Amino acid sequence: MTTAIDTNVMVALWADDAALSSATERALETAFRRGSMVVAAPVFGELVAAPGRTEDFVSSLLEENGIVIDWNLDEAIWRAAGRAFQAYAERRRQQSDHGTRRILADFLIGAHAQTRGYRLLTLDERLYRAAFPELKIETV
Repeated sequence: MTTAIDTNVMVALWADDAALSSATERALETAFRRGSMVVAAPVFGELVAAPGRTEDFVSSLLEENGIVIDWNLDEAIWRAAGRAFQAYAERRRQQSDHGTRRILADFLIGAHAQTRGYRLLTLDERLYRAAFPELKIETV
């Protein structure tokens, strides 16, 4: 089965926390042994925006780890992301939630994995469980 990788997993590789970096490396190795790995295009964009990162650095990092970029997010993914983002916004309004605000990219990442039938490797199980109850999720 293909594993889609969330942005936070790749960022965790660069963490100052050695335990988190090691756990992330092990999770990526496990995903690699299970099948192919992919990131949705928004993950690439978010990784390039990380301090001190360039397109070449991110491209090389993904390639060296056997991770392919899926640049094609079709209508079904956009619609699923829109529905999930709408539901999230409504829950947030009803609960007067003052926690971390989510952006559309989070929902595109989840919708990409769910629509394509991939497993999602993430550090943020709570968000994806609420937004995509059918999604297969694995955490670091």
